[in-house]
Order: sequence, then C-alpha cells, then structure tokens
Amino acid sequence: MFHINNGLGFVAVLAIILFFTKSLGLIFRKAGLPQVLGYIIAGIIIGPAIFGDFCGVTLIGFEGKSYKALFELAVDEQGHGFGLEIFSKIGVLFLMFCAGLETNLKDLKNTGLASALVACAGVAVPMLLGFLISLPFGNLGLGVHNLYRCVFVGTILTATSVAITVSVLKELGRINTKLGTTIVSAAIIDDVIGIVLLSVVTGFAKSGEVEAKNGFEAFKATPYGTIIMIVAFFIVAIAMGWVVSKAFKWLDKRWPNKYRLSIYSLVVVFGYSWLAEEIFGVADITGAFLAGIILSTDHRASVYIDKNVDVEASTLFAPVFFANIGISSISFAGMNPAILLFAFVAVIAGLAGKILGCGAVCKAFKYSWRESAIGGVGMMARGEVALIVTQTVTATALGANALGGEFMVMTVLLILVSSILTPILLKVLYKGVKEPEKLHLLIDPDD
Repeated sequence: MFHINNGLGFVAVLAIILFFTKSLGLIFRKAGLPQVLGYIIAGIIIGPAIFGDFCGVTLIGFEGKSYKALFELAVDEQGHGFGLEIFSKIGVLFLMFCAGLETNLKDLKNTGLASALVACAGVAVPMLLGFLISLPFGNLGLGVHNLYRCVFVGTILTATSVAITVSVLKELGRINTKLGTTIVSAAIIDDVIGIVLLSVVTGFAKSGEVEAKNGFEAFKATPYGTIIMIVAFFIVAIAMGWVVSKAFKWLDKRWPNKYRLSIYSLVVVFGYSWLAEEIFGVADITGAFLAGIILSTDHRASVYIDKNVDVEASTLFAPVFFANIGISSISFAGMNPAILLFAFVAVIAGLAGKILGCGAVCKAFKYSWRESAIGGVGMMARGEVALIVTQTVTATALGANALGGEFMVMTVLLILVSSILTPILLKVLYKGVKEPEKLHLLIDPDD
C-alpha cells in the first residue's frame, strides 16, 4: 500500500520496528532469555519470512516480490531495503564500539595464564569442529571445494556471550571467586581473539574477490598483501590510538562529563571503521571494537561515553540491526531441509566445542572435574557477537566466498539453545561445589 523510497516513509517503518522489537524484547527478558532473540523474532513476524512467503501478505516487505506488503521498501542493486542497511550498519558499529569501551585492559593483563588459555581453547576447538562438520555438506555450498565457507562456519561458533554467564554467577554469589573470574575474563579475551580472527579470515576471503581498479587494490588482492595490510592496520590504529587516547584524556580533564566527548567518540568509531574496511581491507567491526578499546584507557571518560552511546544504540540502531536480520536475512519458504540438519549439528558442535575445549584447560589447571565442567558451560552461551560475525561472513563484499543468508538460522538456533541451557546447567553443576573464598582483592574499592 505504501511504497517507501523517502525519509518520511521510512520513519513509519522505524516506528513499527521499534514497537515490535521492544515489546518482544521485554517478553523474552521476562522469560529469562536475551532480548536480542525477541528483536530477531519481531523482525520475522513483521517481515516476509512467515506471513509474506506463506500467506501472501506482510507488514514490511520489499519491492518486486510476489507477496503484498503494507509498507513496501524500495531496494538497491544489492537487494537491500531502503534505509535498513544503513541503520543496521550504524547499529552493529555501535554494538562493537560499546563492547570495546567495556573491555578493561588492566583486568585482562591481570587475569593470568589460565584465562588466556581457556579463551584460546574456546576459540580453537569450536572453530575446528565447525570446520570439520562443514566438510560433508557440499550440497549447502560448503565442503572441500569451499573451504573459506567452512572456516566461516567455524568462526561463527567461536563467539561467546558473557552477559548470561555473569548474571547467573552473580545470582549464585560466585562472580568474584577464582573460577568465576577465570570464566568472565576468558569470555572477554575470547571475543577479542574472535574479532581478530574474523578480520584475518575475511581479509583472505576478500583478497581473491577484489576487482583491482588500481595497483593498490591489486596489491591488497594478493595473499601476502592481505597479511601486510592486516598487520599495517593494527600498527596504524594503535599508533593513532595513542594520540586519540591522549586527546580524550585532555578533553575529559578540561571538560569532564560533557556531551562533546560522546560526539567526538563517534568521529573516532566511524573513522576507524571506515579506515579498517576501505583502506586496509579489515572488517569494519574490528575498527569499531578497537576504537572502543582505545577510548577505554580513560576509565572515567569511557564510562560516560558508553552510557550516552549505549542509549542511542539500544533505543534505535541496535533494535533495527537485529530486526533487519529477521526481516531481510531469514526466509523459511523453500528452505532446504539440509540446512536445518546442518544447523542442528552446528549447535551441538558449538556447545560441545566450548565445554570440551575450555573444560580441558580448566582441568589442566587442577580444577576438579565438576569445576572444569562449570568452566566449559560458562563459556558456551552465545549472543550479539555471534550474530554480528554471521552478518559479516554473509556480506556480499565477500563475493563467491560469502555464506548464504540461510545460515543465519543456525546462529539464531545456537543462541536460543545456549541461552536456555547455560543458566540451567550452571545452577545444577554449582550445587555440588563448595563455596570457596571470594577474591576480594580483584575488586577495586574505588569502582
């Protein structure tokens, strides 16, 4: 009925998205599940995935399709709906920026060898299992002839969500124990490693897909050029970061808690994201995450910036990002039954990879069998980062190496299952563990 190809029409679409995402998000939160699942399901409900494809009528749809939509979005040459792709991109950059802001480098340095090795195992084992289970599914565009896609599946399985685990540990009074600190620190390090790994694998995947418009593009398209550009990005970003960090400390000292800090922080995150993707061929979310880590070095300023940016992200851009996954990336019509089988296998591999890998390292550090199981289970929850990684590896910029959008079902199922099982298993396992002495020294009394 309404063809949306202008800003005012898109405002009406935003109103629908925000209403449904917030309503479903609250329902899911009341049920003890991540709100992001409610956001995605809201997108599925108002988008064409169910009502459009099966009933012929949907609330929000795309032009040129067989169904009828109350609000029909104009699409570009890549098939992206008017406005949704831009809002979604800003949303994902905000999410990664806030994740970087909340990363405390001092805490990471003080977590010790155990947390670092647990994190490494939490990345390596799920990635290996994800790669191996992908090899037999050549009918889904995976298999030995599409190794990059198999690696992408493994990369999706590496992500960890610390939010659910932290809430359960707090509820049980175990957050400040030795094991609790190890789990939380390992989860944070896990995501840092995962983001760097994502940049490396997507950089190599894009290297063979870049259309060389000039000598520089041709250089980036070579394997050795990819390695050089990835290393160069981190060198340049860290060097620039030293200057940026000093500048923000000066700004914070002269004008503490002023909104201009948040405005300048957006300049940094958007600048770093553009620099990463367009100049160095590194994933833009890596630039956003690194920008957050750089600004986190000024604790007081980072807390203020995080509070302001998170309001913008959580109220507008992030809900649109997650809803767009349900609207644009998930379709049940004509879905190959093999993708559902693969999603089921991938969920098992994703859960088992964390439990086996992280649990084995905990056992090597002389935790009991039950405590080692807790360490593994505490690392198996998935959340926003898994969705962001999936969105990245299904991007059209990866060309023929990109995963199909149908693999988003795998990630959503993994988040759902892990979000339900993690708190249940942690509470069951902790019943047999005596409460140890809490590590009070790990808490800064000034925080």
